Amino acid sequence: MSTRFAHPSLNGKRLGDSAFRIPVRRLTADLEPYRELDWGDGSAPPVYCPPAARVDDNLADEIDDRLSDWAESIDFTAEELDKLRKTGYGRLVMLTHTDSDDPDRLLVAAQMNTAWWMADDYYADDSALGADPTRLPQRLTLAMAALDRLPDAGEFSAPLDEMLRTDKVLRAFVSAVSNLRDHASPGQVQRACYATFSMFVSWTAYAAWRHTGQMPTAWEYLAARQHDTFYTSMTLIDPVAGYEVPANLFYEDRVRQAAFRAGTAAVLINDLVSVKKDLADENPVCNMVLQVAADRGCSIAHATEIVVDLHNRMVREFEAEHRSLQAIPSPELQLYLHGLRNWMGGSFEWHNTNPRYR
Repeated sequence: MSTRFAHPSLNGKRLGDSAFRIPVRRLTADLEPYRELDWGDGSAPPVYCPPAARVDDNLADEIDDRLSDWAESIDFTAEELDKLRKTGYGRLVMLTHTDSDDPDRLLVAAQMNTAWWMADDYYADDSALGADPTRLPQRLTLAMAALDRLPDAGEFSAPLDEMLRTDKVLRAFVSAVSNLRDHASPGQVQRACYATFSMFVSWTAYAAWRHTGQMPTAWEYLAARQHDTFYTSMTLIDPVAGYEVPANLFYEDRVRQAAFRAGTAAVLINDLVSVKKDLADENPVCNMVLQVAADRGCSIAHATEIVVDLHNRMVREFEAEHRSLQAIPSPELQLYLHGLRNWMGGSFEWHNTNPRYR
């Protein structure tokens, strides 16, 4: 059973009919309540979060198989393929993109997340993999060119084209966004691109802090971090599921605030489970727990409690915003809000069980 709706916008104007048909069962499915969940070794306070809405290891394996085939096609080494498989991006998208059972569509999210994480590791975060804060800005400008195709500039395009072929991160971006274009509208593609570019701006701030040794206060870090969250990954929720949230709803203030809270909550989980890994880097990266500890001169354990409280506040505020936005009669928007909720729950499950963070 499916239906079509005309969408009233929040400023009183009417949008055109939806081009997508959305199964009503996906809008009315029972959701497990939010709950407090233990994490890590259980010594820190629990996080308030929705539970994972789907755990399907067979689907995760199918996506990982396809992701490995894709990675091999763009010349990942045997060592890189092994690392990719162990990281489990197929499991990530199985857990987070719960409105799709289609491995081909889920592969789009797996490819994009692989490329984002590669850029983070190889360009921004991991010194052992060649990350260098002094080279980060120019590397990111090339990553933008890989994602958002530039007009031909004759002889000046040839060196860029060569770089897009030879740099492993850029190859991943070119291939991943090409597949995204095959499954998404132009607006959805550009939405993902420009969320990525906002994220890159925050990365350059981290690089400057890291290079100068002048670490930011927690509030400065969080201001930058909120444009560098899993919100970027969440821009793929509707194209992966096969529908499109109208732009004037997607970018409406309350919807965007809800999405930013969901993305920030998910990335705070990342910071919480990454503390040991980040401390072990010879040139430690920014991390909300580490910034709070430095600001307040407190222990890592106490800083962890503060960040857990912040995470739980973000989730509770998202939960309240989700309820208030249910009055808007757009099936695409309601499905997207469910998708944000399930993304948080699936992301927590993935981070809390992933060997990358052990």
